[in-house]
Amino acid sequence: MNFILNNLPWCWLAVTILCIIIEGFSQSLTTIWFAIGAFVLVCLSFLPIPLVWQFLIFILISLALLLFTRPFVEKKLKLKKTPTNVDSLLGKNAIVVNEISRLQKGRILVNGIEWAASSVDDSELEKGSECIIERIEGVTAFVKKAPNVEK
Repeated sequence: MNFILNNLPWCWLAVTILCIIIEGFSQSLTTIWFAIGAFVLVCLSFLPIPLVWQFLIFILISLALLLFTRPFVEKKLKLKKTPTNVDSLLGKNAIVVNEISRLQKGRILVNGIEWAASSVDDSELEKGSECIIERIEGVTAFVKKAPNVEK
């Protein structure tokens, strides 16, 4: 324990570096605030502040930064959720391969892949008709009739 108390600036620096490494792997803007809190404690650890108070200061600074600055930084960086393959299908047109009725699932074809499909509004969709994917739950696409486009 005496070793830690004599080397507190180095311990806080190690915590800072560890938090930065974790943030580098996760990129979630979470542990970076704890790295900043630990870096502040690197400077404060040169003052005669008891270890318990240093730890409390570290927690308070880190949590305050996390709660009050993370949303602002996320908005400024405009971090976007990368859509998965499934997310990219929402709103796309598909062709009905097997009829979809109120009581029975059918199948649709979108991007060359067949999906099990159900109607979102319990309407019937005939084979060969066009539909729009509204949502996907598990392996089932929920679709609605595509509006008729007059040429």
